[in-house]
Amino acid sequence: MTLRVALVDGGGTNIGSVSYALERLGATSRLTADRAEILAADRVVLPGVGAAAPGMERLRASGLSEVLRDVQVPLLGVCLGMQLLFDRSAEDGGVEALGLVPGNVVAIPAGPGVRVPHMGWNTLTDLVDDPLLAGIEEGERAYFVHSYAAPVGPATLASTTHGRAWSAVVRSGLHWGAQFHPERSASVGARLLRNFLLEVGR
Repeated sequence: MTLRVALVDGGGTNIGSVSYALERLGATSRLTADRAEILAADRVVLPGVGAAAPGMERLRASGLSEVLRDVQVPLLGVCLGMQLLFDRSAEDGGVEALGLVPGNVVAIPAGPGVRVPHMGWNTLTDLVDDPLLAGIEEGERAYFVHSYAAPVGPATLASTTHGRAWSAVVRSGLHWGAQFHPERSASVGARLLRNFLLEVGR
């Protein structure tokens, strides 16, 4: 049976590349803001690029914030989509987010040798045993672009270091998030997406 993947239409500019990455893995993905279609899907992906305040405003205005809280199947947030899963983001003066993953997102502080945004390939470390990370090894690299991040906490499945350690992959129940861009992270990203389709929630 082909999995039905709902790509949440929250205005994220990386939607096309995420959709293409999923289709390369044999999934049928559909961009949608329809409540019934999202809740009927086998997997839900929340992509996102940009700032937290307009991202949450788009979700609230379309009713998608409540829909996402009602999803009962595996849900994956990507980049900004991951950050919006948390309780709150410090971006734009402070934004209440979806509250699906406990914790807050904060600004990455710049410093000697630490440029903001954190942009480029970086190493995944401190991997926790989880179906989303099956086959991904300690020290493999993924592609990041972000100025805000989630500190390492109880929900962290993998971290990366940019000045200090930050969450690279998180999980709370059926809600997963990847701070990096799996659609731009070569074999590591493809493996993570494949695991999301085939391994999680089994």
